[in-house]
Amino acid sequence: MGCCTGRCTLIFLCTLQLLAALERQVFDFLGYQWAPILANFLHIIIVILGLFGTIQYRPRYIVVYAVWTAIWVTWNIFIICFYLEVGGLSKDSELLTFNISQHQSWWSENGPGCVRKEAPVAGIAGLDSQSYVSVVGCTLEYRYIEVMHSSFQILVALVGFVYACYVVSVFTEEEDSFDFIGGFDPFPLYHVNEKPSNLLFKQTYLPA
Repeated sequence: MGCCTGRCTLIFLCTLQLLAALERQVFDFLGYQWAPILANFLHIIIVILGLFGTIQYRPRYIVVYAVWTAIWVTWNIFIICFYLEVGGLSKDSELLTFNISQHQSWWSENGPGCVRKEAPVAGIAGLDSQSYVSVVGCTLEYRYIEVMHSSFQILVALVGFVYACYVVSVFTEEEDSFDFIGGFDPFPLYHVNEKPSNLLFKQTYLPA
């Protein structure tokens, strides 16, 4: 297959997905978002599997990758609904942290232009855990940053799904055509029965 074929495009898309997932994983770790951390980890593993299958001509691995992209799109749609508070969801809930912490997205305090201010609660001065934290001056609200991240993931995943299906069909056609011409047959199509060399040697010295 040439360099400009669907296979090379799928390799590029898997590499792009891998880089985007690693970047997202770093910021989810910083924000202690445990549910996205697990989802990103699975995503990275399966993207690597799809990349390996594409490079090594393994259609089954690419099929697993294609199925996962559909699940990954669904997950990112949920993340968008979560941060936009669609369907009764609340971005201030502890759903993404499994209700074990009160952390929010790392971008909520470290977004572009954000200034973080801490003010000790009256009567409990000196306790950082009891400080009131306010964030002002953000040029872009953190939930829209998360939505853009998820939207990019959805876009790349959809394109990857299309190319994965295309590459699987190409690989399958190549295997079928190779099998049709006898590539996997235990014996070649045109088999010439040659006499053993010892029999030819005996025939040479037969008496007249």
